[in-house]
Amino acid sequence: MCQAEDMARGWESKAVESQMEAAEARHLHSKGHELSAEELKIVRERESLELSRTRVLQDIASSENPRYKELMARSLQYLDEKLAELAARASRPDPRE
Repeated sequence: MCQAEDMARGWESKAVESQMEAAEARHLHSKGHELSAEELKIVRERESLELSRTRVLQDIASSENPRYKELMARSLQYLDEKLAELAARASRPDPRE
């Protein structure tokens, strides 16, 4: 198996994990759990980052230019770091409570 296939599987796994987290947030909201302003901000920011991530993955898959793929791989890494930061922020308890 080549390195690109391994990377693609890792990206797909992270995408599924992010989708599950977003679905859980929507589920909590629909069950009557009102999201705080900060929680809502995090959900929106995560959705925006996930859309960008999806676009980057599509660009990587469709490009034949190795330099462009490398640039997109760095962009993907940046987006993954931002998503991880958001997850860490979301898991911290609210100091106002």
